[in-house]
Amino acid sequence: MTDKFEKGLGIRKQVLGDEYVNRSLESADDFSMPLQKLVTEYCWGEIWGRETLDLKTRSIINLSMITALNRPHELKLHVRGALNNGLSREEIREVLLQAAIYCGVPAAIDAFRVAREVFDEVDAG
Repeated sequence: MTDKFEKGLGIRKQVLGDEYVNRSLESADDFSMPLQKLVTEYCWGEIWGRETLDLKTRSIINLSMITALNRPHELKLHVRGALNNGLSREEIREVLLQAAIYCGVPAAIDAFRVAREVFDEVDAG
């Protein structure tokens, strides 16, 4: 593995959790492993690994963009990541409220629903 992959793997695990990342890599097959490598090296190693923005700020940006794209699976993952990166539930709520104005109320309604699911899972342990 490349240095960029190892760096990305560390950041990816820090944000998303070891269990999720390990499961993603272990379930990858010959068809999907190239995507796992691409995401780990370039998304997490190259972009998330840049030092200009901290992880908390990057999480805010991701929550906004993923809400705009209406990608609930990825949003669920990144709400959990945002909590791991130090965002409070109140800060997440404010990001989603702002997204309602700029991305549309239907996208924000789905985003709030997803965020609540994550909060319930976290509270349940």
